[in-house]
Amino acid sequence: MVNTTGHCTERWSGGRPTLAGVTSLYVAAGGGGDALAAAIVHRALGHDEPAVIATYAWDRLAVDPLPGPRSAIDFAGLRRLGRHNHVITSTTAPLPPSGSTLPRLAGDLADTLVLLDPSHGAAGMRTQLTELVGIYRPDGVTVLDVGGDAIARGDEPSLRSPLADALSLAATTRLDSPVEVMVAGPGLDGELREADVLHVIGHRPLVRLSAADVEPFKDTLDWHPSEATALLAAAARGIRGRVEIRDTGLTVDLTDNSPGVYALPIVAVLDHNRLATALADTRTLTQAEQATREQCGFTEIDHERAKRQRSESPRDQLGGFDLDSAVRTFERAALARKVDYVTFRRIAEAISPAPFNAADIRRHLIATRPSRYEWPLWSLATHAATRSAGRPQAV
Repeated sequence: MVNTTGHCTERWSGGRPTLAGVTSLYVAAGGGGDALAAAIVHRALGHDEPAVIATYAWDRLAVDPLPGPRSAIDFAGLRRLGRHNHVITSTTAPLPPSGSTLPRLAGDLADTLVLLDPSHGAAGMRTQLTELVGIYRPDGVTVLDVGGDAIARGDEPSLRSPLADALSLAATTRLDSPVEVMVAGPGLDGELREADVLHVIGHRPLVRLSAADVEPFKDTLDWHPSEATALLAAAARGIRGRVEIRDTGLTVDLTDNSPGVYALPIVAVLDHNRLATALADTRTLTQAEQATREQCGFTEIDHERAKRQRSESPRDQLGGFDLDSAVRTFERAALARKVDYVTFRRIAEAISPAPFNAADIRRHLIATRPSRYEWPLWSLATHAATRSAGRPQAV
């Protein structure tokens, strides 16, 4: 649990809630994984007070019964905040068949999680953020993205999720507050190459995350499904090497740049991300999807819809499926591909169809072969790890 810092007390003034002591407002560009990363980065930057983190409810499940982000009507137990916002608490519950990790994350964090609802496009999200700026009076607004696809042009062949981040950026335009973009772990989401991200954001990090920065969040990272944030934690702990992620087996290299958190003005990002500008005046998620298809040729929700459709196709009976045999076959093939580590989600999806999910596989492998567990990753070879000291570095 990370919820060790007491929440600041709410007070009411002129019919509007304010929160004493809160000066940091983050927008988690891609959803839950970026929300967790925002909490980590916030404290690594030396802030003791809780932050306010506006985030999508968009978990990118292996197979999502309802592709795309959740809106306020998909939850019970949201707490109203002002006219346009809702706070997610540990007692909030997604309405079936929706699922969401945000209520559990809210229970783990001291920070306030506010649901960012894209059902009314960038214009609706901007209305939400404008209200949050008025309620909390932050020093500024920070868009936090792990990996760096927020700075994509939109035509990169490796880009796989252009909509979410660009829509978040579009929503922060025209706010009555300074806005900056922070990129944590360049290239760690497997979309843009590290070198391409650094070319835009520069090579001098605001801070380098260390093992001490991620250790308080270990229990949360153990259950949270975000691969990119897990890789950020691994890099902060000093793990270096090639990691295979996602269902398609994208490879990510953990380097000495991977624990870095980089900041740049939003105007510089908007000059580069043409899609964000195109989304600025959208008023529905459908409009935002259409604009993204026109710019990029696809959206990540298209990919989620296709996965759901494939999952509904008839499958062969598995019979006596041998998990250990399937995992070892996968490991041998991954080693032949010069891979040092894999995420547990990658293993689960690579050996699919199987009657196991990533959490089941993780528990089984740690119990049966604990020496191969390099938290939070699975090592394919005992000699794979090369570690740095992992000391905090302020740059």
